[in-house]
Amino acid sequence: MAVPSEPPEKMMFQLNLRRRGISDQNVLRAMDEVPREAFVQRGDRADAYRDSALGIACGQTISQPFVVAYMTEQLHVGRDHRALEIGAGSGYQAAILSRLCKHVLTIERYRTLADSARDRLENLGYHNIEVMFGDGFDVPAGAGNFDRIIVTAAMEQIPESLLLRLEPGGILIAPVGPHQGTQTLVRVTRTDGGFGRKALVDVRFVPALPGIAREL
Repeated sequence: MAVPSEPPEKMMFQLNLRRRGISDQNVLRAMDEVPREAFVQRGDRADAYRDSALGIACGQTISQPFVVAYMTEQLHVGRDHRALEIGAGSGYQAAILSRLCKHVLTIERYRTLADSARDRLENLGYHNIEVMFGDGFDVPAGAGNFDRIIVTAAMEQIPESLLLRLEPGGILIAPVGPHQGTQTLVRVTRTDGGFGRKALVDVRFVPALPGIAREL
């Protein structure tokens, strides 16, 4: 009986990331280890390794692989770091981060997404991830501070309250700009003198909204 061959997109996955400039071997390994097809909708599994965003439940998206790899690489994640993600979605970005750091807290405002991401991550064995149903603009005080923060939805501006959750030397990455249109990925580093900012690349993300979603 013939063994089904992998789709061309999956075979080209790593090569495409390298061609587009991803060079951190730890990030590339994490991208290879996490089964992206498990985080997309069933009807999109054949397209899971294409370099494009895909729709998921609640009108949200899973970012294209290059954007996930690029944002992760720009975070400079260390093995002993605690990371916070705003916008769990299907759990894919959290799964990538979990291969690189000690612990990930990911917050999702849609209960449907939070519950399904939690179940998916547990079933896949990613036990260093906590999925919280809540408001990413109002991180509970008891969660503490974080070495790395990643926002996976567009913010018109980064709230100071979120910046203050960074440990000294910590890094935050977020798409900043209008909800309708193009945003710019901004990397913020907390220094002794305040916060240093660097604009990276233009992107398009779904809006980051405050509060808990009333439906779904």
